[in-house]
Amino acid sequence: MKLGLMVNTPELAQRLERALAPLHDIHWVAQDEAQALRLCRDTPPELLLLQLGTADRVAFSRRIMDEAPCPLLLLDLATELNTEWAFNALGHGALDVVHLPELAGGSAFNPALLLRKIQNIAWLTTSQQPPAHRATRTSSQRPCLIAIGASAGGPATLNQLLHELPADLDAAVVLVQHLDDKFSAGMAEWLARESALPVRLVEAGEMPQAGVVLLAGRNEHLTVSRRGELQYSPKPDEQIYRPSIDVFFHSLAEQWRGDAIGVLLTGMGRDGAHGLKAMRERGFATITQDQSSSVVWGMPKAAVAINAADEVLPLDRIPARLAELCRWIAVKRNP
Repeated sequence: MKLGLMVNTPELAQRLERALAPLHDIHWVAQDEAQALRLCRDTPPELLLLQLGTADRVAFSRRIMDEAPCPLLLLDLATELNTEWAFNALGHGALDVVHLPELAGGSAFNPALLLRKIQNIAWLTTSQQPPAHRATRTSSQRPCLIAIGASAGGPATLNQLLHELPADLDAAVVLVQHLDDKFSAGMAEWLARESALPVRLVEAGEMPQAGVVLLAGRNEHLTVSRRGELQYSPKPDEQIYRPSIDVFFHSLAEQWRGDAIGVLLTGMGRDGAHGLKAMRERGFATITQDQSSSVVWGMPKAAVAINAADEVLPLDRIPARLAELCRWIAVKRNP
């Protein structure tokens, strides 16, 4: 890939260049925000690596996405995770964040994690075609399960959606967000501050609970068993993002014995589109976010293209629609 770099010191730029140059072309290195913005406009990179470190840098990530949009990978080099800054920048449209304190500390630097993140983003620009799955519809009195997937722009989008869901929502909510697991616990706490519903990480083996929001919290895929237990799994290997939205949606279509609603929000690539279609074919309600309210209309667009969504809605209408669907399901169960 052709990479752009914007880090705080020439020494950091040199360390990154040595680590990345064997596999990637360092297209340019910017010394300041004005130069980076100009270079993104004039010679856009296939991926910009941007070092976090100040609130101003978070604001700059938004300016980049507004004025010269390009794929953006955040580098958090602080010893302590800058979760608030990371989530805000991801909300502006950054694709991912990687925590590499050793890079700034001058200690031995293993570039494997950074290279994997870059490769994942490169794969996002190619068509992903997960195998189609089928399932037989069954029913039970398990809680209605609202399954929500998001990627680029997801943290802020999920924050707004959860803020507007009613406290008496008669459904379990499970979130799958493309995010390194080092940031998952901080994200759950961050979302909980704005939600009337409790938010926490999924614990392997637990059952979804009505009125509780669970966030996938490992660098593994989240699945649901036929008994209704949430599990983590390293398989399938070919899925580039962990957790994969497609893997979770497909497992619901195959295994969930009850009512469910699938929601696919902002994000680059195609993850979640085929899983959402499997949910719709199972008979579950499915919703995608519309283009005007999406930070990146990639995953929802892919779902719309294959007729995976019953409804395409702006973000501000999705919470009320989810509450309405849950009320309808409750009436159906108890006429």
